[in-house]
Amino acid sequence: MSALRGRVAGLPDQDRCAVMGVVNVTPDSFSDGGRWFDAEAAIKHGLDLAVQGADLVDVGGESTRPGAARVDEAEELRRVLPVVRGLAGDGVPVSVDTMRARVAEQALAAGAMLVNDVSGGLSDPDMVPTVAAAGVPFVVMHWRGQSIDMNNRASYDDVVPEVVDELRASLERAVAGGIAPERIIVDPGLGFAKRAEHDLALLAALPRLRAELGRPLLVAASRKRFLGRILATPEDAAPPPARERDAATAAVSALAARDGAWAVRVHEVRASADAVRVARAVEGATGGAA
Repeated sequence: MSALRGRVAGLPDQDRCAVMGVVNVTPDSFSDGGRWFDAEAAIKHGLDLAVQGADLVDVGGESTRPGAARVDEAEELRRVLPVVRGLAGDGVPVSVDTMRARVAEQALAAGAMLVNDVSGGLSDPDMVPTVAAAGVPFVVMHWRGQSIDMNNRASYDDVVPEVVDELRASLERAVAGGIAPERIIVDPGLGFAKRAEHDLALLAALPRLRAELGRPLLVAASRKRFLGRILATPEDAAPPPARERDAATAAVSALAARDGAWAVRVHEVRASADAVRVARAVEGATGGAA
């Protein structure tokens, strides 16, 4: 396995980049809002993602698309818990995508094994102590504020070192709060308070991010706006819609796997599962020089 990829305490070792499949139990996700809002449909979708090659299924009950308003805690719990319980009960490894400590705590009790917090523990002061007490892996994402106004925060003099510094501060807060460093994964937060040029610069710098932060990387590029910008032609009235960006997402998955990412988070699993396996085969053929 690439020396850059790293291992996460509490999760099985992988000899390749892992694939995290997305189940949005929301009516307003940018990519598939409403398709899996019913718990039964969401569980079936999660099982399908596992069959297609997802190593983890990430369940979220609150949209974090740019401009999204927050849902209340009771509604988030209502959306998430039956799906986590159903998937975990069928033996699917589950992560919970939430910024709320109480949702994380109850999802872990329902069978989730990892907490994926897009705020990196900044949104809810109880999140870090909750995760520390549970002793589970934790994703710390680069975040500058809630989705409702994130686009206004996309201002950088030099995006890579600024994201590294801000992620390092969140990582240090998590460790100071009791989360073991070997249980922490970092995520550069593509699309969150970033413009397309910022996302591309961060993707180009994945080995630097991993080396400077010293933790495994989760890359979540799936269907995001910067891919639409790349794919749009001068003749297009608008970028292709989110669900027409899966081939571009798989290309990013291959690049991220080549550059030592621990996992990629995607909506359409099969193509990215194939992509990371091809990247691993190439790595093996070249002696895993990364």
